[in-house]
Amino acid sequence: MSHDVIVVGGSFAGLSAAMQLARARRDVLVVDAGLPRNRFADASHGFLGQDGKAPFDILREARCQLAAYPTVRFAAAEARDAAMEEGGFALALNDGRTVRGKRLLLATGVADQLPDIPGLKPRWGATVLHCPYCHGYEARDRRLGVLASGPMDLHKAQMIPDWGPTTLFSQGLPIDAATREQLAARGVAIEEAPVVELLGDEPALSGARLADGRIVAIEAIFASPTVRMASPLAQRLGCTLDDGPLGPLIRVDDWKATSVPGVFAAGDAARANHNATLASADGVLAGVGAHRSLVFG
Repeated sequence: MSHDVIVVGGSFAGLSAAMQLARARRDVLVVDAGLPRNRFADASHGFLGQDGKAPFDILREARCQLAAYPTVRFAAAEARDAAMEEGGFALALNDGRTVRGKRLLLATGVADQLPDIPGLKPRWGATVLHCPYCHGYEARDRRLGVLASGPMDLHKAQMIPDWGPTTLFSQGLPIDAATREQLAARGVAIEEAPVVELLGDEPALSGARLADGRIVAIEAIFASPTVRMASPLAQRLGCTLDDGPLGPLIRVDDWKATSVPGVFAAGDAARANHNATLASADGVLAGVGAHRSLVFG
């Protein structure tokens, strides 16, 4: 059986794309391994109508709504490989099946590459945070930190004082005089000695141990990990990738079409700015784009 569209990835982008296609009465298969990027977070914030809900609860409800459409099917599996063939694409799943579709929509996301600092990984999504708009309000009025990994974190450090007193851990990143002035104007303290360990009863955070032995009291810290593609499918299909600020991005047009005809991409794997609302919006565009391509060729 050949589906109209196979959506790879069943999180915010993938399910939003599938919804548009289902409502266009197209045969859709959603392939998902059940490991969304935000699985480490207890709640999703800043998402209109969903603020404070657990990500898995949002996705469970979305899947139930999609299941009401007769043209939608789900495959609980990991997509291991993909290839172009006459009339569309063949997708190899880790359960041994091969599924086929006229169009392929990649909502495969990215995987965070966390700094190798003891105590950081167990706190990821709880007191080690990525996005202040997603989690800053919940960390308000606490002693906050920013773990620098690139120039973007100098910008982030100037924002964080809106949520609480802030310390920037520069981790060896050079800071010019003008930026130091801007940070000082925002009341940001700067620690030049590298962070070598995060302390406290996990997942709580009480402080950061520095290379010189000092301990700086903090209760939450913002980090900007680099990312890699969570799936090899875009590279296997030959999709053009661009260099984003934190890692590779799949190049897409306004309707989320990639450089490979018939392949669309949405969500964190195809944009530099990451949050649930943006991923969902991308999915809508990708779903509509894929449908238009089926109609107009």
